[in-house]
Amino acid sequence: MGPAPALENKNMQRDNPWITLRGAKDEDIPLFSSALLIAKDEYPALAAADYEAQLQDYGVRLRKILDPTESAATQLRTLNGFLFDELGFSGDDQDYYDPRNSYLNDVLDRRLGNPISLAVVQIELARRLDVPLEGVSFPGHFLVRLPLDEGIVVLDPFQKGRSLDAAELRRRARTHLDTHDIDDARLARMLEPASHRAILTRMLRNLKGVYAEREQWEKALRCCDRLLTLDTHQPGEYRDRGQYYLKLGHVRAASEDLRRYLSLVPQADDVDAVALQVAEIGTNLPRLN
Repeated sequence: MGPAPALENKNMQRDNPWITLRGAKDEDIPLFSSALLIAKDEYPALAAADYEAQLQDYGVRLRKILDPTESAATQLRTLNGFLFDELGFSGDDQDYYDPRNSYLNDVLDRRLGNPISLAVVQIELARRLDVPLEGVSFPGHFLVRLPLDEGIVVLDPFQKGRSLDAAELRRRARTHLDTHDIDDARLARMLEPASHRAILTRMLRNLKGVYAEREQWEKALRCCDRLLTLDTHQPGEYRDRGQYYLKLGHVRAASEDLRRYLSLVPQADDVDAVALQVAEIGTNLPRLN
């Protein structure tokens, strides 16, 4: 006799780290190992422990050259020198949208990445040194921030940890927003620290966009699945997953997701277009079957 359904379901949840992440408090989400879970979707045989050990080794080497009595800002400069100058990590200017720039195993192997993947490495190294570096889900490029007694220092991991002043931050934000009026209060809101869940979500959305642009629908759909596992309250992900299902010919699944989107956000700007798609699916479903 097999296990009772309830027990079997509990065992499945315990064995699925993504389901564990869904219910986890943000402070309990391990950023580096969770980001490696994203890579494991692309590389099922990935040995995550090897990359955990590699980062641990970087931390050990850093502790040998880092003075713990120095200020956090000085320690961060030492960390950046080690990561970007000695080890040679850098932003991939040649092929920014290469999916490998979002997978931590590739980032550590190639020492190339995009802003958010480099930030994850930087943040995790800082955490091992008790330097309170935080992510910032800034418009455009992901950034990092270091809180200090006199304020915060904001840095760009894609540019080897270069610090950014308020004027440059405003210029960057304006290129991605529909307003030129960015006062101090609004800029401060943009620079609030990103949760671990938000960082993982942004990594997945970056990948989803890359795969959709390349018309790799199965991989884009996989990203939607993971996003909805992390947080089911993302109506747009149901819509996008429904569109990818349609591209792949899974019309019933597409209809279910698109209907759910309409029920969740009945006032959305695109409800008429989505409703038309749902109606067309309903009309054609008997013929498709």
